[in-house]
Parts: sequence; structure tokens; C-alpha cells
Amino acid sequence: MLKSLLAFLVFTISPILCEVVYAADIQVITSGAFAEALKDLAPQYEKQSSNKVIISYGSSMGAAPDSIPSRLAKGEKFDVLILAAPALDGFIKSGVVQSGTRVDLVASVMGAVVKAGAPKPDISTMSGLKSALLNAKSVAYSASASGVYLSTELFPKMGISEQMNRTARKIYSERVASVVARGDADLGFQQVSELLPIPGVDFIGELPPEAQRTVLFSAGITSDVTNVSASKDLITFLASSKAAPTIQKAGLKPVLPTMPW
Repeated sequence: MLKSLLAFLVFTISPILCEVVYAADIQVITSGAFAEALKDLAPQYEKQSSNKVIISYGSSMGAAPDSIPSRLAKGEKFDVLILAAPALDGFIKSGVVQSGTRVDLVASVMGAVVKAGAPKPDISTMSGLKSALLNAKSVAYSASASGVYLSTELFPKMGISEQMNRTARKIYSERVASVVARGDADLGFQQVSELLPIPGVDFIGELPPEAQRTVLFSAGITSDVTNVSASKDLITFLASSKAAPTIQKAGLKPVLPTMPW
């Protein structure tokens, strides 16, 4: 009887123990636009899974020491990358990210902030945006996707590149809103989801439609992933309707794509 009982316990408990032992630590690195959403979504995912999400942060592009390209170049290993879709496509082409694993998670738009309590310029029109940029003594913008667009496309389009070269600067390894909050810039531009969480600033609105650039932020699985199944499971959750309310709260628009697997 005792042997039968022991055999039964081993048979029923062993799979549970194995599941615990083989639960995966999923190493994820995300750029700033999805950072706040992921902070809130990771605990939600862990409640429904035995896997654990370990989060790192870095900008989608640029040569800052903590940018995603720099960290990967130094040999840091991650299972899942979440960053601006064009940058992710570059990693797919280079073989860093597995082909066929790109999943578009959110659409992100750009906005602006001023220091809390400061006058709020109207940037809802192109003329208002231009006036705000030219009247600001100092302007801060991201060193990542949004900032590249501003400096290389929008400022030239508006005919203010020369003026912005004197008053605007690119911010590395820090949220633009943090720079504005401590008074080091009068006006700051970045993805809305990166501006909203920072205290000490007032959000003044999104860029007008004529100036706006919507950027997709996407997830992909690296070529040296430790656990493909766990990584797919996490991405599937992040792209699901369950995650959508948290994503919307963070100032992003869920894409709700069909999974490629």
C-alpha cells in the first residue's frame, strides 16, 4: 500500500515540480515608448504563467552606451527585443533577430511638454508648432526614433533647421521630460508614452496631423534565445486584448495583430 501511495505521489507531483524547475526567465529589452506599459504588463503576465520577465531598457537606435544597438554590440544577450519597427527590421536583416518573429504591438505618436506651471503654447496647428519651436529658448528631443524624425525631416520641412541647430539638442540615456522638469529645456518632444509618466511637466498635446509621425513598436525573438516557447508566449500576451487596456492607459494604441506562429 505504501509503495503504491509513493508511486502515485511521484507520478502526480513530478510534472508539477518539473514545470517549476523549467520555468523560464525571459530576458526582455525595451525602448522607452513601451517601457511604462511593460512595467505594468509583466506582473500581469507572471500571474498567469510560471515564467518570469526580466526587463532591461535602452533606446531603439543611437550610439549611447545603454542603447539597444550598443548593448547588443557589447555581447549582452536578450530573448526578446521591443523597439521601433524600423530598428527591429534592421536587426532581422543582420540576423540578430529571427526572421518571421516580428510582432507589431503598438502604434505610438509624438507630443510635447513644458515645465509644470509654465505657459503652454498651442501646438495643435503647424503655425502654432512653428511659433512654439522658434520662441523657445531651448528645445530637447530624443536621440531615438522620434528625435531622428524631428531633426532630419520635420525641422527641414518647416524651414527652421538653422534656428533649431542653435536652440535644440538631442537627449541621450534620459527621458526628455526629465530634462524639461528640472528646467534644462523650455520645450521637450518625445513619444507621448515616454512623456506622460514623468512628474514635474505639463503635457501640452500631440503634434498636429501634418507634423505627426506614427511609429510602430514591435517585438522580435533573438537568434540566441534561451527559450523560444516562453518568448512566444510572452509576446502573444503583450499583443492580446488582455493587454490592451494597460497599453491604452500608457498613451499607446494597441495593434492587436495576428501571431506569425
